[in-house]
Amino acid sequence: MKIKSFEFSLRELAGSFGDFGTLLPLAIGYIAVCGLNPAGILVMMGLANISTGIVYRLPMPIEPMKVLALIAIAQRWAPSMVYASGLAMGVVWLIIGLTGVMSWIAKITPHSVIRGIQVSLGVILAIEAVKLIWPAWILGLISAVIILLLHKNRYAPAALVLMILGVVLMAFHGELKGLGEVTLTLPTLAQFRIQDVLQSLLRAGFAQIPLTATNAVIATSVLIKKYWPEKPVSENRLALNMGVMNLVLPIFGGMPLCHGAGGLAGQYYFGARTGGTNIIEGIIEICLGLFLAPTIARLFTSFPSAIIGAMMLLVGVEMIKFAQDVQWNLDLAPIAITVAVSVLTNMAFGFAAGMGIHYILYIIRKSRKDA
Repeated sequence: MKIKSFEFSLRELAGSFGDFGTLLPLAIGYIAVCGLNPAGILVMMGLANISTGIVYRLPMPIEPMKVLALIAIAQRWAPSMVYASGLAMGVVWLIIGLTGVMSWIAKITPHSVIRGIQVSLGVILAIEAVKLIWPAWILGLISAVIILLLHKNRYAPAALVLMILGVVLMAFHGELKGLGEVTLTLPTLAQFRIQDVLQSLLRAGFAQIPLTATNAVIATSVLIKKYWPEKPVSENRLALNMGVMNLVLPIFGGMPLCHGAGGLAGQYYFGARTGGTNIIEGIIEICLGLFLAPTIARLFTSFPSAIIGAMMLLVGVEMIKFAQDVQWNLDLAPIAITVAVSVLTNMAFGFAAGMGIHYILYIIRKSRKDA
């Protein structure tokens, strides 16, 4: 049976909301704290989604680079520094993709460590989800029930129902009043200095690279092979895509972007199956950026966080389930170390720790076998 490359349906629309849990908080921070132009952020992300959907012909999450975003927001970077950091990441990932480094890293990464990274991401998503749900846990519980009942429904997909529920609740609480007239706002050309590019690398860029390599490249490539074995996407191709994307988008006001296994799992869980998901999401983002830029930060902030939390929680659980296929007698230690270190510090350190324990155990087993 021929697999569809593009489908435009309620299910694909619902799938396009699957990675909003990782997108909204960081986009809000960039807009509200760092002062980035919402039109630039959303229009550029929309264009990235559309072009990626057309090229890959399957769902491909486009997300903010998390380490860069968190540091930029915490340190209140000027917009010029944020745009420069995106350009720096573009150069780095273009070089990594062209040299083939990612394919070599993927080849030496054992199955247990990949599963450990996926489980780690699931646990981290679940922890953050509980924080979002806790202040309004009844709404979170209702949202979780809706997801469990409808997430496979083609005619009333869970994510779409929850988006409508969230907007209704916003209207009930008066959050939609005073949004102002719909006005056309265009992205503007970004300005930054070469010094900003180098400074952003030192302050956050180098710390972002290991996380992107593990979550956005290796784990994403593995997940694509699991969901769409007939459409594999290599690690080098993902790296090249991020390189080109970040070389272009920041010039027009886009934030540093990457892929992500968590976002892909979220899209798939809520119904995404084709490149149509990215095209739909891209059109929505472009429309929001062009016509609602002055009020978009307040709109995003007002959306009930418990609903987003419930979506993140069940995606986190889905990520944890990937550990079902491991050989626990051989893989327990690498997985446990990877998860523990990732949750307590970050996934880059978790990846390194898991790799270390795997190869230490491999050498010990080999020496015993040869003795």
